[in-house]
Amino acid sequence: MARLYTNENFPFQVAEELRQLGHDVLTVQEAGNAGRAIPDAVVLAFSIQDRRALVTLNRRHFIRLHHEQPDHQG
Repeated sequence: MARLYTNENFPFQVAEELRQLGHDVLTVQEAGNAGRAIPDAVVLAFSIQDRRALVTLNRRHFIRLHHEQPDHQG
């Protein structure tokens, strides 16, 4: 199954449902990165380092990062 990293704006309930489906989900809260005003680029870098696809509802900011850093899991 997929290795996922959800950022702060992604619903925790959905992360739990993904786990129930067998996915390996790490939330930004569980990683100790919540409420720290971490830049989006650092959030993406964390997911790349941990070999996880980043899951977010913040498409507007991350679409730019996706193009700037195409070497990621998704």
